Amino acid sequence: MVTINSSGLNLAAKEYMIEGKPLTRLEAIILFGVSNLPELVYELRKDGHIIKTKKIAYAASMVRVNKHAMLQPPSNLPIREIMLTEYWVSR
Repeated sequence: MVTINSSGLNLAAKEYMIEGKPLTRLEAIILFGVSNLPELVYELRKDGHIIKTKKIAYAASMVRVNKHAMLQPPSNLPIREIMLTEYWVSR
């Protein structure tokens, strides 16, 4: 069995963001196993990266997740009204 420690997961998420790809908390947890995205963003800023943010609907984040995994929220969850913050590294 291959064991991946949390620093490896954080590194994968950081590299993803450094490529300019946006990441929400939902995506960070599901795709990278990173439960504390704001800490990762803090580390990137501390390393000198400029981080951009914007609000997107849960539904938009879910579409991106579903390219790699299967996410089906409860039918009564208002996925178009729930807003998430996405972060990315400005190039």
